[in-house]
Parts: sequence; structure tokens; C-alpha cells
Amino acid sequence: MKKLLRFLLISIAVIILAIVAFIAIVFVVNVVSNKSEQKKIESYGQAVTVNGKNMNVTIQGNGEETVVLIPGYGTAAPALDYIPLIDELIPYYKVAVIEPFGYGLSDVTDKERSTANIVSEIHEALQSLEIDRYILMAHSIGGIYGLDYVNKYENEVSAFVGIDSSVPTQGGTDDEGESLEGVYTFLKNSGFSRLLVKLVPEQIIAPEVDDKTREQIRMLSLKNMFNASILNEGEHFNENFKAAESLAFPTNLPVIFFLQANDTETAGWIPLHEEQIKNLVHGKVMTFEGGHYLHHTKSKEIVSSFKAFMEEIK
Repeated sequence: MKKLLRFLLISIAVIILAIVAFIAIVFVVNVVSNKSEQKKIESYGQAVTVNGKNMNVTIQGNGEETVVLIPGYGTAAPALDYIPLIDELIPYYKVAVIEPFGYGLSDVTDKERSTANIVSEIHEALQSLEIDRYILMAHSIGGIYGLDYVNKYENEVSAFVGIDSSVPTQGGTDDEGESLEGVYTFLKNSGFSRLLVKLVPEQIIAPEVDDKTREQIRMLSLKNMFNASILNEGEHFNENFKAAESLAFPTNLPVIFFLQANDTETAGWIPLHEEQIKNLVHGKVMTFEGGHYLHHTKSKEIVSSFKAFMEEIK
């Protein structure tokens, strides 16, 4: 019995030491990799000062009209994620991609990620760049911020385009972020988020781009994953969606939604968007076969359809 007990104790000790060693290795690899990748991340766009912080904005194209792109929640590098759409837009428009705080190359902020703050910051960035008349194009939760935006700055926005964009009444936005914040922070700081990405690389959502750009997206994803701004934005989901429930698009604003045809996650996805445009002078809903990131696979169709829509209402 004594030999058996001794064997069990030694076995337990070995297992504990192995676990501790594994955690230590994951942590050290993450620290070293973070420092190494920080030097490999390439700059793009330009920094605009907003509330004393740097917000990154890329501007491409020379068209007379400007399209301002707003990303969906957690998009690590919006300017790179939107590449397929930008490529289709720039022959006709000037395109400005906003990287809100916590996204892409923008700073992280400790300011609450309420819709009011996010919208105000985007507007301040555009004002600094002297962009005062534009088409607002938004993906996913950008639809919630965009709805608030067009009501506050109606005289500046000439049209709104939603790419599988969120609607205030879609449901499923209960605030669970706060209870999980500690878990996400641990995963990031311990290096286990990096390990999970290594084991399941499909977690990094990216369009069809060259290997160099894909690697930049991977590094920026690891850099921005679970940062303070992203986590705080998640905590504000419920209140941001509820605040938008009382809003409607201005009647005379042209609005077009491009939606995935077979959304299996949100009941009534298409009717919810049809409800948003029913009282507009110029409103339209179009569907495409594809996933939530329609701009990764349907950018040509999106731009062609949008141009046709704007021509129809002239």
C-alpha cells in the first residue's frame, strides 16, 4: 500500500509539474511572439487625432463621391478585411475606411464603447479629414452605429448601405460580455488565445488575399483580440441595440441592404430589414448566396447593384 501511495503521489506531482511547464511555455512563446510580431506589422493609412488618441483611416481612390466604410464587431484589420470591396469601389469613388479605437492600427481607448461615443469619434475623424459629404457603408453591427449616425448627421450622409448589417430588433444581444471579461483577458494574457488560433486557424476570418496580407491580418487579429476596447464594446451590446430601437432612417435617405439569403441564426432576418425601409422614399433589400462577410465574396455584385440603385433614384 505504501509503494502504491508513493507511486500515486509521484504521478500526481509529475502531472502538476507538466501542466505548470506547459502553461509557462505557452506564456513565454506568446510574449516572445507578441514582441516579434509588433515589429513585423506594417503601417498603412494615416493617423487622425481623436480625443487625444490616434485613429487610423485609409483613403484610396479619386472619385467625386466618397464612400465611408465602417467595420463589423471585432474585425481585426478593417482596411485589410475590406480589400475586395475597396478594389471594386475605387474605380468610381474615393473610399475612406475607418478603424475605430481598438481596431486595426488605431489606439485602444478607455472611453466607454457606447454608440454615442463611437459615432462621435468617427465623425470627428471625418471632420479632421475635411470629409463632409459621403455615402455611409457598414457591415454587421455597423448597422446599429450607422442608424444613429445618419440621424445625427443627416445633412452629411447622401446614402446608407448595409452589408448584412444588424437591426435593433434582431434579438440575441443580451449582455454577457461582462461575466466573461476575465476569461477573455486570461486567454489573451496567458497566450492560450494564440494557441487556440494555432490549433484552429479558421478562427481568423479573412477575405481572399495574398499570403503577405493574410499574415498581416493574422498578426493584427492576435494583437487586437480581446483588447479592452473590443471587450467593452461587447459589454455595451445590449444597451446599444436597445438605444437604437427608437430610431428610424430619415425618410428621404436612400438606403439599400445587401443580405445573406439564408441566415440560419436570426429569425426573420430579411423581413426585419424590409421593415426598416418600408417608409422610405428610396429603400431596397437585395440578397446573395453567401455568409455574413458578404463583402469577401460578393463585392463585385454589391458595388454593381449599389451603382444601379443610385442611378435609378436620380
